[in-house]
Amino acid sequence: MIATPDRTPLAREFFDRPVLEVAPDLLGRLLVRSTPDGPIVLRLTEVEAYDGPNDPGSHAYRGPTARNGVMFGPPGHVYVYFTYGMWFCMNLVCGPEGTSSAVLLRAGEIVEGAESARKRRLSARNDKELAKGPARLATALGVDRALNGTDACAVDETPLRVLTGTPVAADQVRNGPRTGVAGDGGVHPWRFWIANDPTVSPYRAHVPRRRSS
Repeated sequence: MIATPDRTPLAREFFDRPVLEVAPDLLGRLLVRSTPDGPIVLRLTEVEAYDGPNDPGSHAYRGPTARNGVMFGPPGHVYVYFTYGMWFCMNLVCGPEGTSSAVLLRAGEIVEGAESARKRRLSARNDKELAKGPARLATALGVDRALNGTDACAVDETPLRVLTGTPVAADQVRNGPRTGVAGDGGVHPWRFWIANDPTVSPYRAHVPRRRSS
């Protein structure tokens, strides 16, 4: 018998831990996005940890900027960034305030509100592809920079919230190199995913972008 996912919101204390503890513990949790058309609920199946000043792959490696300021704030907040001039990606800030660590939400399964997600992801060939990759995940949920800094642990109404869900057993968690990260930051095996889950994105090594002549 499959247990019903726990709909209790995760407390801020959940996120106030080292990023390498929080990241794998997010697998199986539920992310709820409130929209005018109703909620979209996503079960997290793949994440990636970034450890601030200790991590050359992190946006916060060289300190605070206008772009990454949320990463230095309280845990449990949403950090949204714009990449390649076209896509948004979302992270959950963790660790004590000032440590600037965060977990990139890489992939998930839409378990409620799929119809609304499909309208945003018209190119998806099936529902398993709706949130298969960080940019696709953000697009399916309608996430952009307007949600940067959102408190996912707020007691009052919030556009994004993380619920307890059904945590994944340790023997079902896999980890390996981060996807598409260059240099020293690319070697860390800090990508975590649920074994054999069809919504997990494929691994791709970093490919340098060609410079126009």
